Amino acid sequence: MNSMKSYKLFDFVYILMTVLLTVFGQLVFKWRMDMKGEFPQGVASKFQYIIWAYLDPWIISGFIAAFLASMFWSITLTKFELSFAYPFTSLSFILVLFLSTLLFKEPFTMNKLLGVLLIIGGLIIISKNG
Repeated sequence: MNSMKSYKLFDFVYILMTVLLTVFGQLVFKWRMDMKGEFPQGVASKFQYIIWAYLDPWIISGFIAAFLASMFWSITLTKFELSFAYPFTSLSFILVLFLSTLLFKEPFTMNKLLGVLLIIGGLIIISKNG
């Protein structure tokens, strides 16, 4: 497989698009499901809730984003070794953490900050050639 020196800068766009589309989908799902309220108890109510939720155009856009993310990921796997590319998907955790704090007013704690720093440190270590 390729060594780090033979990777083209543009190839990293495939990883970036995978991450951004994944983040978009997660944020949209959270936003719209919060609007729909708590999952009901009864079987018929559950079925109705799921149909109602999955016909929401924004939720459909989240599914489309997930599909497109998988397409970009497929391309990524033709450009990079899996063991090199996969850790970069952890960037989605960082983006979701920050954006959920900003958009949904979720708490940002010291433990979450420590986790972000560990993820970033791990990416730096794993992305080094050799």
